Amino acid sequence: MTRSTFLKSTVAASGLVGAIETLSAAESSGSAAREYFEIRKYTLKSPEKQAVLEAYLKDAAIPALNRLGVRNVGVFLPEKPEATAVVYVVLRYSSLDQLAKSTELLADAALQQQGAAYLDAPATDVVYERIESWLTQGIAGMPTMEVPAKGSQVYQLRIYESPTEKTAKKKIEMFNIGELAIFKRSGLNAVFFGETIVGPLMPNLTYMLSFSDAAAKDLAWNTFRVDPEWTKLKTTPGFTDKEIVSRITNIVLVPTAYSQI
Repeated sequence: MTRSTFLKSTVAASGLVGAIETLSAAESSGSAAREYFEIRKYTLKSPEKQAVLEAYLKDAAIPALNRLGVRNVGVFLPEKPEATAVVYVVLRYSSLDQLAKSTELLADAALQQQGAAYLDAPATDVVYERIESWLTQGIAGMPTMEVPAKGSQVYQLRIYESPTEKTAKKKIEMFNIGELAIFKRSGLNAVFFGETIVGPLMPNLTYMLSFSDAAAKDLAWNTFRVDPEWTKLKTTPGFTDKEIVSRITNIVLVPTAYSQI
């Protein structure tokens, strides 16, 4: 049994029928070239634990992931501190096989040594409350990640929830047929666009944008909002927000110095 077969069997066994159907349909339709993007949110026990987690990510986890072939690991912090300290990690997988292989991370001897302070923390003094994770698959209009230019200092992680699975597909279609092009010429620099196939808040589309600074972010969004093609597209029956979007979550992030995205 291949790792991808095992992963899909596990997903099905856990009751995530929609996810396994999505994966099967994607592979049968020849979209295997699409990458997968995992987003992890670490909610820390206390702000003081951030240094422990970051040392583990920088010195142990990222090098080990890179050795397994997982490229461009992104680590981000909220632009404005939240009530509870959090760290976001973005992982890029070329295939489900690579995703499954990444579960072998703890077998890496160097990881065990470099990450001991994090991995061997006692139950009475752990680093985090929980790790939330969701897995997305690149959409047809942007099937792979575009690593931003060096010097990007502001990022946005945006989640578009939809009322139903069908309307979620319409939002993705909207990006594929025109909105992605409008983003690009407006200066909204996409890092990835992913349809969530396993995780919370489904159905949803999750994507990330990068900017050189806050001023560039504001200019790009202002340019986008007045684009005549966007004005037409967003009022087209079947593509209006009230029909296909139930909630938008916008998280402004800054990269750590060692982030590979």
